[in-house]
Amino acid sequence: MVRERTPESTPSADCICAVLVDPDCREIIRTLEAPLTTPELRERCDIPKSTLYRKLDLLTEATLLEESLEVRRDGRHTSKYELNFEAVTLSLDDERSLGAQIDRPAESADVQLAGLWSEVRKET
Repeated sequence: MVRERTPESTPSADCICAVLVDPDCREIIRTLEAPLTTPELRERCDIPKSTLYRKLDLLTEATLLEESLEVRRDGRHTSKYELNFEAVTLSLDDERSLGAQIDRPAESADVQLAGLWSEVRKET
């Protein structure tokens, strides 16, 4: 299921650390130089299909990946995944609690315009 685009909120540091410590998740991150479909990821990663889907869900929930729908003429639409971060910073606050900050890539002009139109439609 493709998740609807919403304003980003940073997941908990525990969630982010759990994903980043996972070797399969790190392999997926290293592989995603450009947006890829699940079959393309399966070709490039040595991860079983069911495990790959589970790891993609974890990475998407941690907001480190963004899922989009690739519409095909034959009607067999598929999800594409791309990285949704440039850097992850972990820090300790005064109470020694772990915090996380995710630096996001800049949105393209067409994505920004789509967001503006979406907001205009809500107001009318």
